[in-house]
Amino acid sequence: MENTPQSFRKSMGLLDATMLVAGSMIGSGIFIVSADIVRNTGSAGWMMAVWIISGFMTLTAALSYGELSAMFPKAGGQYVYLREAYSPLVSFVFGWTFFAVIQTATIAAVGVAFAKFTAYLFPILDEDVYLFAVGNYSVSSAQLLAIGVIVLLTGINARGINSGKRVQTTLTLIKILSLLLLILCGFLAYKHAIWNANWSAAGDLWQLRRLHADGSFGEYSTFGAFGAVSAALVGALFSSDSWHSSSAVAGEIKNPQRNIGLSLALGTIIVTAIYLLTNLMYTAVLDLHQMATAPKDRVAMSAAQEIFGTFGIGIIAIMIMISTFGCNNGIILAGARVYYSMAQDGLFFKKVGTLNKSAVPAYALWLQCVVACLWCLSGKYGDLLDMITCVVVIFYVLAIVGVIRLRYTRPELPRPYKALGYPFLPVIYIVMGLAFIILMLIYKPYYTMPGVLIALAGVPIFYFVNKKNKQHV
Repeated sequence: MENTPQSFRKSMGLLDATMLVAGSMIGSGIFIVSADIVRNTGSAGWMMAVWIISGFMTLTAALSYGELSAMFPKAGGQYVYLREAYSPLVSFVFGWTFFAVIQTATIAAVGVAFAKFTAYLFPILDEDVYLFAVGNYSVSSAQLLAIGVIVLLTGINARGINSGKRVQTTLTLIKILSLLLLILCGFLAYKHAIWNANWSAAGDLWQLRRLHADGSFGEYSTFGAFGAVSAALVGALFSSDSWHSSSAVAGEIKNPQRNIGLSLALGTIIVTAIYLLTNLMYTAVLDLHQMATAPKDRVAMSAAQEIFGTFGIGIIAIMIMISTFGCNNGIILAGARVYYSMAQDGLFFKKVGTLNKSAVPAYALWLQCVVACLWCLSGKYGDLLDMITCVVVIFYVLAIVGVIRLRYTRPELPRPYKALGYPFLPVIYIVMGLAFIILMLIYKPYYTMPGVLIALAGVPIFYFVNKKNKQHV
């Protein structure tokens, strides 16, 4: 019988870890969600403010995570941090939710996004092209292409960390350069009248309003305005998610005490800057109504048409294909390490806690693949943003509170890196995160409660698994 390695191989340097963070963050969101943000806010000033708030929250969380990653440089990232800061119950609830919906449904959503934009070049792959139907249930060619991509990327990552990191680093560098080129071309195609319409109306620039499809505006009540900002934040936060990817692969990063925290900071700074510049570029070529009514919310497509003409649609389609392919590679790579850590704690299938001959958790990768493919077939990935963003922020808040908690409960632990701006920045994030969670539960309970209920379902499952483990001792 062939011996399999008992530990991960440290193969990822700082560049690889940073590209994992940036590449996992940049998917299809930056090309789409600005349409909904504009509809909710009704002004260029508030649109940019939403992206600034999202960037601030993401960067603040990343800087705080740097302390946790330096203290616990182990595979599993956030799962490990929550276990050490609180208890196995809290970390299991996170791991369960991560496996059931957060990571797997995100993989499905990004996979389908890849297929949707591939259909611009090959219409036969469109989500409206159904291959077969059984009663009211049907499967489109886009769903099957998404499944094919997920299986392909899982297979690449099962061959070893070097295969996964090469794909990740190469594609992330390509999409960063492509986005920078798009931004540059956008500013070169700057339209003075459009820019003035978006930015020169001082009285309207910071007026928070609902922008309707016919171009008219609707006023918010005081509390409605808070709900509008929180609703607008959903897309921005979702587009910035997976910023913690490098912490999940800590066991495979060289000098993890230094490089994980640094990669989190560098990756989030790079992406936040690109997101802000991209949205500023949108306001240079599209007026608010054009952004809000972009076909299927594809703001980047509308911007590219203004910049490059009809040729621009193909350019953006290829960019988004590269972006979503690389994004899914990073999410697939990082996610499996969380389930591996759960299995190591005896809280998941035993096989998931083993490594193959290439020193990667292949069972975890393929199990994740199966669940993600089921999400593709479910057709429910469209509700993902509202369903999981609230839950994701709940766990982020818990982790940041954990930074403060561990300072008091385990002061003896070595802290090679300490959270920048402690305790002010972590506290600001906690307050902002809690405000977002409360507003989402108040104004979008129909969408957010299912995610909360999925997370809570992890509590009885934890006690059931624990009971089974004790019976086998």
